Amino acid sequence: MARRLREALGQLSLELRTAAAAAVLLVASTFGPFSWIEAAIVLTGLSVLFLLWQRGTGKTFRLPEGDGTLVAVAGGWAGLLIVIRLLDRPLGQNLLALACAALLVAAGARERARRREPPEDAEHPVDPADAPTTPIR
Repeated sequence: MARRLREALGQLSLELRTAAAAAVLLVASTFGPFSWIEAAIVLTGLSVLFLLWQRGTGKTFRLPEGDGTLVAVAGGWAGLLIVIRLLDRPLGQNLLALACAALLVAAGARERARRREPPEDAEHPVDPADAPTTPIR
């Protein structure tokens, strides 16, 4: 199992490996009194880990905006949930959780910026002559 995990992580980019570490720490930050907010944070972290596991093992499926966008949105959602429970947890635990959520957002944004190529549409291929000559910024 450890070998398969190491191989799957090796297939991911640095940004997605960072997102995996942040998701694990995000789940770990929920230890203590458990409520529906912690359950939502755990579900968010495990969902990111499942996505990254699928990508690392070579599963291909298309997400509308890509993996980076999904990871960044998951980090933003987790950050919102952490802010909601801010007064219910110790300060150190909240800071760790907020740092993990921010790391998820940053890793997702970097992955999205790294993969700016538009997805290929099999039904409507783009003619290279029609492509814009100026780079997209």
